[in-house]
Amino acid sequence: MATRQLLAELLSGFEKQAGYGAVIEAVGGVDAAKRVQAGEAFDLVVLASDAIDKLLAAGHLHAGSKVDLVKSGVAACVRAGAPLPDIGSEAAVKRAVLAARSLSYSTGPSGVALAQLFERWGIAGEIQGRMVQAPPGVPVGTLVARGEVELGFQQLSELLHVEGIRVVGPLPPAIQITTIFSAGIHASVPAGSPQFGRVKALLDYMCSPQADAAKQRQGMEPA
Repeated sequence: MATRQLLAELLSGFEKQAGYGAVIEAVGGVDAAKRVQAGEAFDLVVLASDAIDKLLAAGHLHAGSKVDLVKSGVAACVRAGAPLPDIGSEAAVKRAVLAARSLSYSTGPSGVALAQLFERWGIAGEIQGRMVQAPPGVPVGTLVARGEVELGFQQLSELLHVEGIRVVGPLPPAIQITTIFSAGIHASVPAGSPQFGRVKALLDYMCSPQADAAKQRQGMEPA
């Protein structure tokens, strides 16, 4: 889900250049991986780097087809009009988390890393009753905009386009959580076929300097 807006923008640029494009289906990363593992065929799969590695190891993607696309960091958000907490340091983020009446993070890799951070801080048990888990595919920002959650954490790219929230800012460098998103060509695409060449051309475009500005507009950095 973190890459859906970026992929839409990149595909639009690629289609103008190449004369053909692709249809994107954006779902939560856990669901996407399960669908590929279940045998559903796609031309191209975009997921967190470690998830792509697992699909490669299981033979679902062409060996050697993996490319790293972007680096994506985590930011905090509150409902539009709410006071902005201080998140300028690790200690400040911890205070903001402890002070929030309710919190949420995603089911993806950034959420797993945040849960580990709260464990390391020794506050996981204290805040457990205030945690609101966003369902797969539902942006944390949506829960914040509805007033269901006071303080939300998710990758910046997933917060930028949510109405009704305000992005407080990125996590400070000491605790920033960076996810690398990668892509791989599905094993159902015959190697050496015209379709394989078309998918490879799209991947090359996504990794080219032409794509850098779009990545930065969507709150990410080239990998």
